[in-house]
Amino acid sequence: MKQHNKKIPKIKSVVAACLLMALSQAALAAKADNDPYEGYNRVMFTVNDHLDHYVMTPVAKGYRAVTPSPVRTGVRNFFNNLRDVVSIGSNLLRLDIEKASTDFVRVGINSTFGLGGLLNIAGEANIPDNKNTLGDTFASWGWKNSHYFVYPVFGPSTVRDGIGSTVTLVYPVQNAVFKDDTVRWSTAALNGISGREALLDLNSSFNDAAIDRYAYMRDAYMSVRNKQVGGTLYQTDDNDDIDSLVPADEDTGSTTAYAPADKAQTTADTNKTEPQHTAIVAQSTPVVEETITAKTVPQQQTLNGTSALSEQYLNYWQAD
Repeated sequence: MKQHNKKIPKIKSVVAACLLMALSQAALAAKADNDPYEGYNRVMFTVNDHLDHYVMTPVAKGYRAVTPSPVRTGVRNFFNNLRDVVSIGSNLLRLDIEKASTDFVRVGINSTFGLGGLLNIAGEANIPDNKNTLGDTFASWGWKNSHYFVYPVFGPSTVRDGIGSTVTLVYPVQNAVFKDDTVRWSTAALNGISGREALLDLNSSFNDAAIDRYAYMRDAYMSVRNKQVGGTLYQTDDNDDIDSLVPADEDTGSTTAYAPADKAQTTADTNKTEPQHTAIVAQSTPVVEETITAKTVPQQQTLNGTSALSEQYLNYWQAD
């Protein structure tokens, strides 16, 4: 009888591990449905990551080191002023006359009183900064849901936004300002370096997600982007409870062996508060504990903790 009772926890541990594997496979399958270009995306993500690590980041750091902060701010203001020109066209296509008029006022003020856009006078005057893109226009026309797409060099995007980005890359606004091809290419390079320099401080936050950096970037990006345009892809269901799937104890009919530890059992270390799943698995198997605590919990905390950073990324770094 005692041997039979000893086997029960082992059986439950195996069942719990199998359930966790099944849930993770289901989650991966759901993600695959939302990411039909994952094969290409992962390859391009790796290419972009190496390009960023070995070229863009060192150049951006050098640019920051040798360029005074007021000059860097002026360069960003200049290219942001050009982005306002794109925003005018995007809002006109959306028939949003109010925002298009606001963008026109911003461009007019910054281009004249702001010395060609080097000074953000309109921002100091609290004039709304819309920065709408062609991707936003397509979304307003009904294309709200679009699959994730890793754009070469520029990184996270969607098919919808990638089309808009391609249009504005082929016909950039600065071509109307600069006529010489050498100057055009130089300003394009300066725009890229300036944009990368502005995102240097976000590196550590994104790099902390070491479980699957591609999936982390995709989910964080799509979560923020869908919130902006009203899309519904990549929504996660937080109502699944692994505990409810664990079989009940045969003798008591309850799941006490998998419930969080009671206060009387955890007084050995009152300064530590274990998450629910960590306490559950601590009573079952170290393998499951490693799976949950090393993957599920930190990933969720990282995603939640950097949604604001992802929004900063979106608000600043748009190819359009």
